[in-house]
Amino acid sequence: MTLPTATGGFGDKPVLSFPETPAPEDLGVEVLVQGDGEAVQAGDDIEVHYYGQVWSGRMFDNSYDRGSSISFPIGVGAVIGGWDDGLVGKLVGSRVLLSIPPHLGYGPGGMPQAGIRGGDTLVFVVDILDTRRR
Repeated sequence: MTLPTATGGFGDKPVLSFPETPAPEDLGVEVLVQGDGEAVQAGDDIEVHYYGQVWSGRMFDNSYDRGSSISFPIGVGAVIGGWDDGLVGKLVGSRVLLSIPPHLGYGPGGMPQAGIRGGDTLVFVVDILDTRRR
């Protein structure tokens, strides 16, 4: 599976470069920076910075430009499946690249208000800042 590459280190707003190959049909997960904090467990509230872009398309959202991270429950269906499947088990302090196929993202309906079409593969770079047991 060939995944995009991302510039920058943990905490830096990344720039993605895409391969010439089509988007993978399965979830792609690559740890770009290995953290040394505790492991994220299903049911935790995690705090992250993230950058999201459509495969070979445009950036649709990121927390770096806003200057504030977000927190949410992970592994319990509160976010798209690719985040639940790709972030549980990763360590605090890690930078993780996720390539999320439509069936683990927004599916055939997409999310038009964010500029995500049905069937779009999404690519995220996620910096895991903290995890808290609920």
